[in-house]
Amino acid sequence: VKGLTRCFFSLPSGSRSSKTFKPKKNIPEGSHQYELLKHAEATLGSGNLRQAVMLPEGEDLNEWIAVNTVDFFNQINMLYGTITEFCTEVSCPVMSAGPRYEYHWADGTNIKKPIKCSAPKYIDYLMTWVQDQLDDETLFPSKIGVPFPKNFMSVAKTILKRLFRVYAHIYHQHFDSVMRLQEEAHLNTSFKHFIFFVQEFNLIDRRELAPLQELIEKLGSKDR
Repeated sequence: VKGLTRCFFSLPSGSRSSKTFKPKKNIPEGSHQYELLKHAEATLGSGNLRQAVMLPEGEDLNEWIAVNTVDFFNQINMLYGTITEFCTEVSCPVMSAGPRYEYHWADGTNIKKPIKCSAPKYIDYLMTWVQDQLDDETLFPSKIGVPFPKNFMSVAKTILKRLFRVYAHIYHQHFDSVMRLQEEAHLNTSFKHFIFFVQEFNLIDRRELAPLQELIEKLGSKDR
């Protein structure tokens, strides 16, 4: 039976301040959400990422985007969690993705005028904001039969656009730490999956991807 339940998972509150983040994946077996994730894992395991991101036949696009958005949120939490000790107020006084790209934070509600802040502060604002969206039943409904709101796609696009910035910061400012930790393969696979997904459904404007354009082209050319 399709649409049995949507069980979105997120981090326990307060865990982002710890050295590594520990996402909670509590999707119940037997739920439609669980089946979708199992499908995604199986196709990812095949090694064909272009195929893995495609909408499974007969599935709802909003639901597929929701499942993957939650999954990317958890992946980025884990990746950033491994390098938080290197991303500090001193090492990263601004949130940047190389010398040409600097991000200022605003969420439109609590902080309406964009503020300049350190990378760890920006990423904390960003991840807290994303988690609040995922926990909002009016945006990411978990109850059986409750439809996604009309503005769901716009919210999902904003979430993914902001999550991209965390990847961009890690690549530009902390890739040496990632290499020392021998996590570059994990980071590259996660980012490639993310990029193929947003490209498949046209979820992030090309201009927003500019800080990592060369890497994106390199990942894409390897896959052709």
